[in-house]
Amino acid sequence: MLFDFPAAQAEELPAPLAPKKPGRKRRAVVHASVPLTPWTTVPDELILDADWVVISSSGGKDSQAMASYVVRRAKALKMMHKVVVVHADLGRVEWAGTRDLAAAQARLLGVERFEVVKAEGADLLDRVEIRYGKLKAKAEREAVERGEDPATAEVAPAWPSSQARWCTSDVKRGPIRKLYTRLTAELAHLGRPVRILACIGQRAAESSQRAKLAEVEIDRGASNGRRHITTWRPIHSWSDAAVWREIAVSGLPYHPAYDWGNRRLSCVFCVLGCNSDLVNGARQVPELAAAYARTEAVVGADFKHGLSMAEIIRRAAELDAKFGPAARPPAGTAIGREISRYSASMYLGRLSVLCGRYALAA
Repeated sequence: MLFDFPAAQAEELPAPLAPKKPGRKRRAVVHASVPLTPWTTVPDELILDADWVVISSSGGKDSQAMASYVVRRAKALKMMHKVVVVHADLGRVEWAGTRDLAAAQARLLGVERFEVVKAEGADLLDRVEIRYGKLKAKAEREAVERGEDPATAEVAPAWPSSQARWCTSDVKRGPIRKLYTRLTAELAHLGRPVRILACIGQRAAESSQRAKLAEVEIDRGASNGRRHITTWRPIHSWSDAAVWREIAVSGLPYHPAYDWGNRRLSCVFCVLGCNSDLVNGARQVPELAAAYARTEAVVGADFKHGLSMAEIIRRAAELDAKFGPAARPPAGTAIGREISRYSASMYLGRLSVLCGRYALAA
């Protein structure tokens, strides 16, 4: 036996727990009024049919280009009163300035309503540690029930991954759904389900998983008898170059991390980010990298499978020692790299004019 208690203590032990019955998964019930498929995939028809056009903006290049495109269509249709831009504030784990940048982009596009949502309670790093504690307790409990030593129990991964992107549902999708609830209440007088067109900047070129996503679909998980949510991915088929061309033509400011060489933006350290982005993040925000390393030590696992934050920090320090602290290249560098120097020059001119016009209007 693994556990041997003295005979004198035998009567004081609680009765053994009865084996757990296999739990039944709660079946999701979708309201009968929620359609199975969208009635149209034509962009202008989607905008005209919606009561609200909600644009999710992370502050990254894809959501920026998507917002520029959608707003241009809404303006042409004289539907700007429907447009809401929402930013999910991720706190310390996202690149500094993304919230202000998303607000500035919305303002420069002429969007009057900009909303910020944020998950209640712990931030992402704290959630990883809380999740680890729960997973560890579960693994130990199940080991005891099997008659095994709980100290040898294998704990499931606590970090998010491409297979378990709970971070998106916890700190982005959930808070944004609360905004849907508020927007729905504002139009309760319509006496029918409120139609919300949720615009997301996901692209097929980002991953094989995103390539499988439909350009337009019904979000049955977020829909109910009071609201119908249609998800629209306006730039799903766009290439990287098409995204940067939209930004160049719009003249909207983009995050300086792209000039430093980043491919993605939102969380500084995303499990889906390429290694160069992660090393760049460690050079730019070393204190956050150190916080991730501390959480790695707590949960006993690398934040990204096969690549620890300690190794990322080591690579960043090696580059700093060789080239000195990273400094931001000139504005427009990303556009020059992705399209052409001429496009970068034209972009900077448009950016100056756009910001000047806004300053005069203000």
